[in-house]
Amino acid sequence: MEYHQTYPYSYNDIESQTNYFHGDQSDHYLTSEPSLQSVPSLSSQSHSQENQPTYHHCLTTLQGHNSYISSLIISGNFIYTGSDREIRSWKCNPHVESYNENLSADHCMVSAGKGAVKSLAISGDKLFSAHQDHKIRVWKIDNNEPDHQKYSRLATLPTLGDRAAKLLMPKHQVQIRRHKKSTWVNHVDTVSALALSRDESLLYSVSWDRTLKVWSTSDFKCLESVTNAHDDAVNAVAVSFEDGHVYTGSADKKIKVWKKELGEKKHSLIAILEKHNSGVNALALSSDGCVLYSGACDRSIVVWEKIDSEGNMGVVGALRGHTKSILCLAVVSDLVCSGSADQTIRIWRGVARSYSCLALLEGHKGPVKCLTATVDHCNTSDASNYLIYSGGLDCDIKVWQVFVPCQ
Repeated sequence: MEYHQTYPYSYNDIESQTNYFHGDQSDHYLTSEPSLQSVPSLSSQSHSQENQPTYHHCLTTLQGHNSYISSLIISGNFIYTGSDREIRSWKCNPHVESYNENLSADHCMVSAGKGAVKSLAISGDKLFSAHQDHKIRVWKIDNNEPDHQKYSRLATLPTLGDRAAKLLMPKHQVQIRRHKKSTWVNHVDTVSALALSRDESLLYSVSWDRTLKVWSTSDFKCLESVTNAHDDAVNAVAVSFEDGHVYTGSADKKIKVWKKELGEKKHSLIAILEKHNSGVNALALSSDGCVLYSGACDRSIVVWEKIDSEGNMGVVGALRGHTKSILCLAVVSDLVCSGSADQTIRIWRGVARSYSCLALLEGHKGPVKCLTATVDHCNTSDASNYLIYSGGLDCDIKVWQVFVPCQ
């Protein structure tokens, strides 16, 4: 197996003309724009780990989808991936040495609906999927046979009962077009992203219809809808497990912070974060909720740090190196992983507000659309070990192993 050795390095900003990519015409996030200049770079030319190499390699490539991979999530010993109208589950053995023998796509479910599966979330034995046909679907995972999971559809959100209960009452109607109304529980455009609260009792969804909605994961009712949460399509949502703050990123270039005050029934806007000069595609939070990472079409990852208990965030700086739009972000331990339309994944680590790009993962033949990462507990060495899972518009899912020197 070939190992790649990478030394931490920093990048100067790379200027290029605006690039356009072929694909879903509605996926405007594939349009790259000039790099963000208004935020200082956090990449340091001199780093304490300059002479300590990072090793990485691709363990395997999973193939089976016939369309581009738009969502990916890990739960237990299974990888769940979403593409055009289809969700597949792949069984993986946690022992890395056995990956090639134990990864399979024997069990897949073909989800009803039109268009791509844009996002996935798991709570216990429930799998939630967000779709381009404006719906959220809930799937029951049958774990009676650990090696052979079965799936059945529990519900489609909003449920028929939820819609019917509000259909005849004018106060539950919202104007969605000049001559058309709908109940506020309905998304009326692509559901682009999902996130769960810390106790998994709430599911948050955002959509290109510019709304943020909150759902109960127990009875599947829509509890709240923030109409016109943004001025353009909402592409990303992240929830802090520390204070419950909800972050939404939009094509309107803004990140908004929402909070539900004690005793209140609805979320209120508490902050607007503005630094990107193009649409925001991805958000990720540090494990303590104090640092927010945002990726956009301006090819920059902006690092925000909490400055008070009210939810205000200050800009620390930007991570630069990708040559095209940032499409996805993932945080694991003290690493930040970024996937881009430039077909690469970058692994970053920050020390005292100085970040280095530890590794550049190359192998996808199309934009990297989704990422997740976990600590690899099956290997013991003097380095920290991580598994990175990536899905691309080349229809491939790749599993990477990254060895990072201990600090």
